[in-house]
Amino acid sequence: MHALIALSRFVGNTFAVWVLLFAILAFFQPTWFLPLTSWIVPLLGLIMFGMGLTLKAADFREVARRPLAVLVGVLAQFIIMPGTAWLLCQLFALPPEIAVGVILVGCCPGGTASNVITWFARGDLALSVSITSVTTLLAPIVTPTLIWLLASEWLPVSFSAMFISILKMVLLPIILGLIVQRLLGERVKTAVDVLPLISVLSIVAIVAAVVAASQARIAESGLLIMLVVVLHNSIGLTLGYLAARLCGMPLAQRKTMSIEVGMQNSGLGAALASAHFSPLAAVPSALFSVWHNLSGALIATVFRRMGQDAEKSAN
Repeated sequence: MHALIALSRFVGNTFAVWVLLFAILAFFQPTWFLPLTSWIVPLLGLIMFGMGLTLKAADFREVARRPLAVLVGVLAQFIIMPGTAWLLCQLFALPPEIAVGVILVGCCPGGTASNVITWFARGDLALSVSITSVTTLLAPIVTPTLIWLLASEWLPVSFSAMFISILKMVLLPIILGLIVQRLLGERVKTAVDVLPLISVLSIVAIVAAVVAASQARIAESGLLIMLVVVLHNSIGLTLGYLAARLCGMPLAQRKTMSIEVGMQNSGLGAALASAHFSPLAAVPSALFSVWHNLSGALIATVFRRMGQDAEKSAN
């Protein structure tokens, strides 16, 4: 078991490498990964179940302790990323399926990987977990509403169908995770220790499945989608930091806000796109998953040095 836990930590720490590696493999050998397409929704449910296993009462006490900071994070998440997605779709005159895919990932809640990146960046981890938890729990209502408002000009969007999908993919697995955590108590700790391995394997499989299913279209317009994804993520990271600075937050919280806003639950975006639109609409989410893990590691390194520089200046 110790070896499995060590492997889990190693895989979790090298998350970006595995996502990138298998995205490339799926592009060049799509037939290897096409059978995984039917597993996208169950795999996302497994990730959300894991989140339910790790949620604690302290995560929600943090909301009560610092409601303004959490509120700023939630509003920034659901205003900056959806708004930026819509503007980029207009600016680049994206085809309907790609535009919907970009908006989908923009309207998703924060990704759980943001908590790891925040910890490495020496940000406010408690605030990060609280914002991720709140945006995820709000997702069944907020995400389909935003998608319906912003994406309907490109393709028909069913609010009710998306609402039900997110309940099944996100809220139900989280509730089951919470129930299991309550029933098993300390005995669930071993499962939590190997969650990074399960989460990474699940995200890697989702990304590989989406890339494999849309290999031909990625070859045709992948560079354009990648450009939009990089801009989307970069603008989110930047505006998240600036929003926190505008609100007078300290450095640790500014780091947290940047990472929370810039990093999305791209697995949810891919699952929703695959279920309600097409494999091509899932490509922005898959590429976002590849890119935001790479950019997250980079920005965490920069933020970590910012903290060290501030300490040196104080001394």
